[in-house]
Amino acid sequence: MGKPTGFLEFTRELPGKREKYERINDYREFVELYKPEDLNHQSARCMNCGIPFCHSGCPLGNVIPEFNDAVYRKSWAEAYEILSSTNNFPEFTGRICPAPCETACVLGINQPPVTIEEIEKHIIEIAFEKGLVKTRKPNVRTGKKIAVVGSGPAGLAAAAQLNYAGHSVTVFERDDAAGGLLRYGIPDFKLEKWVVDRRVELMEQEGVVFKYNCNVGVNVNLNDLLREFHSIVLAGGSTVPRDLPIAGRGVKGIHYAMEFLKQQNKRVAGKDIFANASIESNIYPEVLSAEGKNVVVIGGGDTGSDCVGTSNRHKAKSVTQFELLPKPPGERTSFMPWPTYPMTLKVTSSHEEGVERNWAIATKEFVGDENGNLKALKIVDLEWKITEDGKPAKFVEIEGSLREIPCELALLAMGFVHPQHAGMIDELGVELDDRGNVKATEKQYQTNISKIFACGDMRRGQSLVVWAISEGRECARKVDEFLMGASQLESKDQNIHAPLAFA
Repeated sequence: MGKPTGFLEFTRELPGKREKYERINDYREFVELYKPEDLNHQSARCMNCGIPFCHSGCPLGNVIPEFNDAVYRKSWAEAYEILSSTNNFPEFTGRICPAPCETACVLGINQPPVTIEEIEKHIIEIAFEKGLVKTRKPNVRTGKKIAVVGSGPAGLAAAAQLNYAGHSVTVFERDDAAGGLLRYGIPDFKLEKWVVDRRVELMEQEGVVFKYNCNVGVNVNLNDLLREFHSIVLAGGSTVPRDLPIAGRGVKGIHYAMEFLKQQNKRVAGKDIFANASIESNIYPEVLSAEGKNVVVIGGGDTGSDCVGTSNRHKAKSVTQFELLPKPPGERTSFMPWPTYPMTLKVTSSHEEGVERNWAIATKEFVGDENGNLKALKIVDLEWKITEDGKPAKFVEIEGSLREIPCELALLAMGFVHPQHAGMIDELGVELDDRGNVKATEKQYQTNISKIFACGDMRRGQSLVVWAISEGRECARKVDEFLMGASQLESKDQNIHAPLAFA
């Protein structure tokens, strides 16, 4: 490495943030960039560790020590080339990835790990600033046409890779713009949409065709796609949310997290929040606002955190977040050995902005007023039985803890169960696994219909953006092999980084 003693000289430091009292008044990103000297110091902390476990910690297999070394030497073209060889969209992962690479960092055994995610974001932003990010147009087209259904991170990655291989790619998106949850799920204060637009425009310049307001199986005929395209990639995501079917579920004021978040993203973009209601199943003709309300977010994950941050920006009266599981420990335990991803307490920037967090809580009933509007929740405390390996196994309700708390807006952020079956999936007749996802093996990504492939959350279930990108890349290679008999596209598993010829 450029500075072998860097990890002894410098400690982990993250970039600054705008003050929370300021940032909750807008929807702009608030994490600042490193000063050049600080970026140099952070990259210098990467050790010459022999076996870099960060490679295996990253679902994309990013070549992390090498790009850290290039950053330390301020070799930006080299750093960008290394990073982009494994990651199509570092501007996304550098902003919203939970960084499993950092929890696998060797330095993290007895020191704070290297700030890999922030370094990744800086590489791509510096590359754009210096004009290093250029269109990659294949010199030769194969004559093969591929339809990608869904423009989330998995669909975008598959489309980009297949286009690099020389195929003609058309992406069908049911919304009015590309990005999937990047566009209409992740709040702008975490990922401003010009970042997505910049990448989509680059892909269009490279030859990828995007068709919007196209809900395949609803207003786009499946038989037309089967007839016109040599292969179809299903990358529509896991979009059916997990419900909470308890007493009072029918009162007004209970909404899925994505209804709430999507409306706000459309507001920020200056769009009609009810546009596309005719072709989408998850749009409800009701304006959602947390202003002046007691908001309860049911679900302790990242989506719940996004609801917290958005509710604070709406000027909610109070924001409370419930988690069914017990409070996780603040540090690794013996049941979370390095380099596994530890299930430790996570405090997000949205939590810092104000929220009452409660663990081991079950919601028993939604209580409505005389007009059928939500006014309160009945909740109960839980006592969990912990197994010998430190995992919560089952719970009992604590006697006498049943109580009622005020709530005028309840947001269900309990995850997603599987992709939407009605329409495209039912009409295609592709096999499903026991969880309701499209059945396709991880080795081939191919469904029971030979020309149809699946990737991302639609195949593996709800997961991370970095996993979706990895799935899209690996699926693209298998589609290329299916069409051409062999592929030069990169493969994480085979550690192949064969160069392609571009104009």
